Amino acid sequence: MSGWDRFLDSFFNAKVAWEYLPRIIDGFWLTILLALCIIATGLAAGLALAVLRSLGIRPLTWLIVFTVDLFRALPPLVIIALLYFGLPAAGLQLSGFAATWLSLSLVLMAFAEEIFWAGITATPRGQWEAARSTGLSFLQTLGHVILPQAVRMVIPPLTNRTIAITKGTALGSVVAVSEILGAAQAGVSFSFNPTPLTLGAVAYIVLFFPVVIAGRWIETRFAWKR
Repeated sequence: MSGWDRFLDSFFNAKVAWEYLPRIIDGFWLTILLALCIIATGLAAGLALAVLRSLGIRPLTWLIVFTVDLFRALPPLVIIALLYFGLPAAGLQLSGFAATWLSLSLVLMAFAEEIFWAGITATPRGQWEAARSTGLSFLQTLGHVILPQAVRMVIPPLTNRTIAITKGTALGSVVAVSEILGAAQAGVSFSFNPTPLTLGAVAYIVLFFPVVIAGRWIETRFAWKR
């Protein structure tokens, strides 16, 4: 058998691919579910923290800044390991899915808060003053005037950061989450053939390549409008 034949047999074995394709497909749908949960939770929490920070309550601001800096500094894999392996010592057991979801949501929350806060502070001061002069309260001004402008300004960087963090769903394989990479690694272990990893790579391309293209379109569209 030539070197090329050995390569094809190792990474493109049709028999192995057909056998483990259903597991990769199951992992594909689980990855989508995990990514959607992370996006929804992380963005909502990040926006909430940015709004609370805008209130200007100094102790609360210090706490938010500390929390955000902490989760921006910690590698996501370290957070997953701490939650999954550390919390049981405190009497709280999280599943691999929950640990991955919470960990990546906290990381996305931290970056999203900074991005939303940058949008809020970038809104011209005159917008605040004009809105308050019409009789709107602080919260009404923030909700009806400032946030719509701030969110629109930060959509491009927020989209890119969200894509980058949600690709970290592959880290769930470390805590036995059967997402794409976890399913592929299990297939390699049982088949003694790396073809399932090739299927996993294809699955990630199918999942994230359209998302990356959509992110580029969003960035170009909103950058042009601005």
